[in-house]
Amino acid sequence: MSRIRKQPQRMCVGCREMKNKRELVRIVRSPQGDIDLDTTGKKPGRGAYICPEPECLKQAIKGKRLQKALEQNIPDEVLEKIREQIDQDKTGK
Repeated sequence: MSRIRKQPQRMCVGCREMKNKRELVRIVRSPQGDIDLDTTGKKPGRGAYICPEPECLKQAIKGKRLQKALEQNIPDEVLEKIREQIDQDKTGK
């Protein structure tokens, strides 16, 4: 008899819905303080999960939930880079 594996669940900081970890995108703050999109899900540092939807990113930024989750203010250039990467992933799929 085969066992059904549980899928790890994470909450999107934008829409606040619990989803499978693999459905979400991880944004990570490295130990050096750099903020970047973690496509592998294995980069070291503090992470926040977000749906790959521009609207979720917009809500997370507006409510300052992304900054709170990463415990650091995020420069506008980095937010724009993350926004472009999410848009690119959305159109690339």
